[in-house]
Amino acid sequence: MKRIFRVEHKGQPRHVVEQDGTWRLVEGDLFGGYEAGETIPSAGHRLLAPVEPSKLVCVGLNYKDHAAEQNKPLPAEPMLFLKPSTAVINPEDTIMIPEGVGRVDHEAEAAFVIGIRATRVAEEDAHRHIFGVTCVNDVTARELQVRDIQYTRAKGFDTFAPVGPCIATGLDFAAGLAVEGWVNGVRRQSSSTRELIFPIHKLVAFISSVMTLLPGDIISTGTPAGIGPLADGDSVTIKVAGVGALTNSVGRRR
Repeated sequence: MKRIFRVEHKGQPRHVVEQDGTWRLVEGDLFGGYEAGETIPSAGHRLLAPVEPSKLVCVGLNYKDHAAEQNKPLPAEPMLFLKPSTAVINPEDTIMIPEGVGRVDHEAEAAFVIGIRATRVAEEDAHRHIFGVTCVNDVTARELQVRDIQYTRAKGFDTFAPVGPCIATGLDFAAGLAVEGWVNGVRRQSSSTRELIFPIHKLVAFISSVMTLLPGDIISTGTPAGIGPLADGDSVTIKVAGVGALTNSVGRRR
């Protein structure tokens, strides 16, 4: 397994490949062929979101227990919505709660990063287009979501898409990766990707039949039960087995 980080190195964003504890700068195109170059220290760097996606495609109600806590029937096909790229923030950045939106929730999600352009991909070929796995916090203004019915405003505020801390390659998503959400050191969400209603290969085929997926795009696979509100001063952490922990503080925009 390798983990790909994106860091601020000598004032510039650079990808780094980590294997067996050693960090080496990526030389070349992360998605088009690269080599591991110079070794750098593994500490002392500002972590950045591991990719700059053109879009985040999110899947609603993709865990049975989450559908139950929302009192909604299981979907017959994947329920899709988009988060804008401008919502993405780095690990350790602050999630800003806008004034007047009401309750804002955390949603712990395992997500995968597209590595090869995907258009109308067959399910059996889906794995060829997946680069690796990362963590996403699908921050949601819950009251706006209910009021608006569609999700664009509730999910699309600036800072509402923390991503990171890295992309892990070589993980067996189908075998089950633990997904957890923690707030102020208390675990609120805990499940496994084995519990997904629509697994990865189905999601890639379904989404790519609607829109072309580009290298670096993120598909966030849904959140398990246990979503809950965030407040000014909170610290929220999303954990996905093999990827690590994505932690962000919470503030209020004034």
